[in-house]
Amino acid sequence: MRGRKRRAFVRGVLRDLALGVQSLGELDFAQLCRARGLPEPIRQQVREDSTGRAYLDVRWACGLVVEIDGVHHYKGLAPVDDQLRQNRVALTTDTVLRIPNIGLRLHEDEFMDQVAAGLALRGALA
Repeated sequence: MRGRKRRAFVRGVLRDLALGVQSLGELDFAQLCRARGLPEPIRQQVREDSTGRAYLDVRWACGLVVEIDGVHHYKGLAPVDDQLRQNRVALTTDTVLRIPNIGLRLHEDEFMDQVAAGLALRGALA
């Protein structure tokens, strides 16, 4: 549609959705990664283990995993399920970083510095 001012924004959102973004927090995280020049991760990667199938929010081939936790991750038994999944992933060669949505908004630079450091430690940054 010609003359629309939000074309680039809509195109970017559609690209992220096609790449597997499942939440607004993940969408924000993807934009922050791009703004810092971080490599494009795999989104919603399926991990099979003895308990079944798990979906990792963000994973880079170097073995760094980032889980973006919305409010539903803190209700009921969700923290227990999340921790069991994180432990199963961490017992492989992957490292898991957890970022709460509110933390991403309040401490964006600190969390993104941690992500960049994790990628650098694994040789994923040029």
